[in-house]
This record gives sequence, structure tokens and C-alpha cells, in this order.
Amino acid sequence: MVISMALIEPTPLITTIVLGISTAFVCGMVASKLRLSPIVGYLLAGICIGPYTPGFIANSKIAAQFAELGIVLLMFGVGLHFSLKDLMAVKKIAIPGAIVQMSTATGLGTLLAYYWGWPFSSSLLFGLALSVASTVVLLRALEERNIINTINGHIAIGWLIVEDIAIVLAIVLIPALATGGTQASSDPQALFILLGIALGKIGLFIAIMLIIGKRFLPWILVTVANTKSRELFTLSVFVVAVGIAFGAAHLFSISFALGAFFAGMIIKQSDFAHEVTEKALPFQDAFAVLFFVSVGMLFDPATLIEQPLQVALTLLIIMVGKSIAALAIILLFRYPAKTAFTVSASLAQIGEFSFILGTLGLNYGLLSHEANNLILAAALISITLNPILFKLLDKFYAYASKHPRYSRWMEEDTSTLSHLSDHEKSEMNDFVIIVGYGRVGQYLRIKMKNAGLDFVVVDQNQETVEPIRQSGEHAIVGDARHRGTLEEALIGKARAIVVAVPDIYEAQRIVKIAREMNPNISILTRARNDKEFDFYKEQNVEHVVIGVKEIAARMMEQLQKYKIT
Repeated sequence: MVISMALIEPTPLITTIVLGISTAFVCGMVASKLRLSPIVGYLLAGICIGPYTPGFIANSKIAAQFAELGIVLLMFGVGLHFSLKDLMAVKKIAIPGAIVQMSTATGLGTLLAYYWGWPFSSSLLFGLALSVASTVVLLRALEERNIINTINGHIAIGWLIVEDIAIVLAIVLIPALATGGTQASSDPQALFILLGIALGKIGLFIAIMLIIGKRFLPWILVTVANTKSRELFTLSVFVVAVGIAFGAAHLFSISFALGAFFAGMIIKQSDFAHEVTEKALPFQDAFAVLFFVSVGMLFDPATLIEQPLQVALTLLIIMVGKSIAALAIILLFRYPAKTAFTVSASLAQIGEFSFILGTLGLNYGLLSHEANNLILAAALISITLNPILFKLLDKFYAYASKHPRYSRWMEEDTSTLSHLSDHEKSEMNDFVIIVGYGRVGQYLRIKMKNAGLDFVVVDQNQETVEPIRQSGEHAIVGDARHRGTLEEALIGKARAIVVAVPDIYEAQRIVKIAREMNPNISILTRARNDKEFDFYKEQNVEHVVIGVKEIAARMMEQLQKYKIT
């Protein structure tokens, strides 16, 4: 009888899950059809089943618990994908740039909230929440424009990594603020003392994770993997993420999110990083959706009507204050204007990390529902407007490309690294141009240097070109899709050009321009398939390398040595 009643009347847990993910699916699809981020749909789903709109009201307490799990798995995923290597590739612009931009947004948000009469601790947390861009929104914008593997994409991703680190520090700050209570809220000095204590605890936790966790966690994964049970391995991933988060919170007074982040970082260094990422992804995606839904349930749409000025000022900090700070710092570092506009536009929004800060702030009693509503309102609007901002930029780029004066300003690198010296130009003769300094370009440089061949490297990253120049070799910063860059690389005097950029469309553009500018130059490039191979042959490219064919040819050479027939 009990069982039959349970089947007829779903529990609040099941009801909340089913309606939450179903509504999120519908709203997410609608958002995608409108070319908006699915996050907008998930948040709207939460608003639809939340207490501030008519109709069904989901259980907010259960939703809040799912939000906590969502935060844990989101931060576990951030730890798994955290890459210092990506950051180091653009460290000279990404680190100072992100610090200046985040400091500007945090400062503006703190001053604004303090002017409204909020406590200092609440104002500071509010400012921090406005300073952090959404990884999901930013990566989608880069992917849609196929610029993830360009210098603009690398800078934006490096910028995000610095913001991830800042979020970790902010998460450390939240329990310190809460522990200090009224004293920390009214006395900034007490706040920093509490922060110092919290950093001491986090230091102890990190030391234990590096000394014990670095050995213990991989051992657990190896032991479970040896059982050959897929279910056990999947379960072990979930246990590691949630278990370490729980232990960090209860033993070191560290937030669940921070413990999960370090668990992901430690596992990333193990041999099972790829498998763990694969198993964690379904958990992360499912609970992330529920997290966004639960965040939407906290939002009162009446805020848009009752506090339009506060919402507008908050949005102004996110979309104008942050963007101007990013634009200024990138131009100051003498990068092209197009890089500055692209990166600053990609950062003109806030998302999941702001929600994490807002949710934790609510849980610790540091943020009021009014403050969280302002964060949510600004996030919804900024995420919605971000694609429109990029479309306006695309139109501006198209207009600028038709006017040489503006086009040169948009693309030209104003640093000295974008030009060869007169002495270099006079002594260079019978050399090779290497376009792209990834793994292929780096390997070619070493081989050509050992063979005594002269060359000039062309790459869009200043931090890549600078050490080459310092070693006394020829290299310039620039986009080889533009004639001015190839002219600066002396394509008219070059014997050959090697196009080693990973993006196929960029490579094809460079090949066509190189052939037009120097009909006699030998061109070498790579193709991923026969279709690309045929395109290059139509462009009279002398040497096209297809990876699978080269591997097969080398294998055949080895087989012939053994006289296998």
C-alpha cells in the first residue's frame, strides 16, 4: 500500500528533479533557437518554477541542496581543466590584464554597494561577483567565431584562468567574512586578519593534498580501475569530488567548492585524468543544469521593475567598466585593436562563478536576497546581450576591412616586435618563412637552425616571438592573413614559406595570399584529409603533408627493412 501510494504521489525530491530538468530542457532549447546561451534558458526555467511566479512552485530547500552539489561538481571540473601551461603562454598580458580588470570591476561594485549603505563585507563580495566572466558563455562565443586557437582566443582563455584563481581566493574569503560577523563587516582591518587565518588553513589543506592526496588519490583510482568495473570507477570519481569537498569543509572550515577544486587539480596530474574527466562530465552537466535552475528560483523578476536604476548601474559596471579596463590594458601592452575589442567584448558578461559567489554569500549570510537579485538580473541581461555585442563587432570589423586606414589600425601590432630591423632586412637572403609557432613550428625552427638554414618566424603572440628575437633569430608578431605582415616578413625575397597554423581556414587564406604575392615561392603546408589536399594542389602548393599518409609511409619504410612481403 505504501509502495503504491509512493508511485501515485511522487516525493518532493522526484518532483523537483523531474520538473526542474524538464523545464530547463524546454527553456534551454528555446534559448538555443534564439541563439542565446542555454544558461539563459536554465535560469528562466528556475524563474518559472520558483516562488516569485504563478503556477507550480518547486521545493526551494531541495533545489538549494542540488545547487550545493552543482557548485562542488562545477569547481571539480574547473580543477580538472585548470591549465598553467595555457596561462604561461600569454602570462605577460593575461595576468596583469585580468588583475587590473577584476580590480576595476570589484572596486566599482564595492563603492556602488557601499554608497547604497551595504556593509563593507557585502559590498566587497558584490563587487567580486561582478568581476568574473562566464567560462561557458565566453568559450561558446570563441567557438562560434572559430577563434579559440588564435591569439585572441588564447588571451581570453588565459584571462579566464587568472579569474579562476581569483575565484578560489574569493571562496577562501567568504567563510572568513562569515566567521568575523559584524566586526568584519564594519572593520576592514578585522576582515584582513580573518582572511590571513583562512589562508593559513587553506595552506595546511594544500600541503596535505600535495603530500598525501597526490599519492593517495591516484592509488585509489588505480585500485578501482584494476577491478575492471566501470560502475565502481564512475562512483569513485563522484566520491573523490564530493568526499574531499565535504572533508575540507568540516576539517579545515573551507568551502565545499574550494575542496572540490583542489581535488580536480590533484587528479589532473594523475595518469587517469582523461578517464576521470570523461566520467565526471555527465555528473557535472546534470548537476550544473540543476544549479542554474535553483539559482533562477532565487530570482525575483520584480527586481527589474522595482530597482531599474540599481540594475542599470550594476549592468554598466559589467558591460562598460570591465570592458574599458580590459580594452585599455591590452592596448597599453601594444596589442592590435582587434585583439583588444574581441577580448573586452568576451568579458562583458557574468555567469556561473558569479552565481557561485552569490549562492555562497546567501548561505553564509553575507549577501541579502536583494543583492543576489541584482547579480542575477545583471547576469541574465549581460548573457543575453553578449551575442548581440559580438554581432555588432563583426559588422564593425567588416566595415573596417573595406577601409585600409581602419583595417591597418585594427590589425597592426604597434610593438617593435612587429617589424624587422633595417639591418635584418639587408642581410636576409635565400631564407624560409615559418608561419605559426606551435609544436610543428617549434620543431621546424630547431631542425632548420641545426641545418644552418636562415628563417623568419611569423606568429601572433608577442610572448612567443620575444624570446626568439632575444636569441638573435628573425621573428615578427603579426597575422599572416594580411599582406602587410607577409611584406614585413620579406616574402618577395623568401625561397619558401611553411604554413604551420592549426586552423584550416586561416592556413588556406595564407596560402592564397602567399602565392599571389610571390608566384615563385615554394609553399609547404599540412592537410587533414584528401579534400584539403586537393584544395592545396589547386593552389599549386608544392608539398602537402597528410598525417596518416606520412605515418603509413614511415611504417612501410621500416617494414621494407625487414623484407616483409
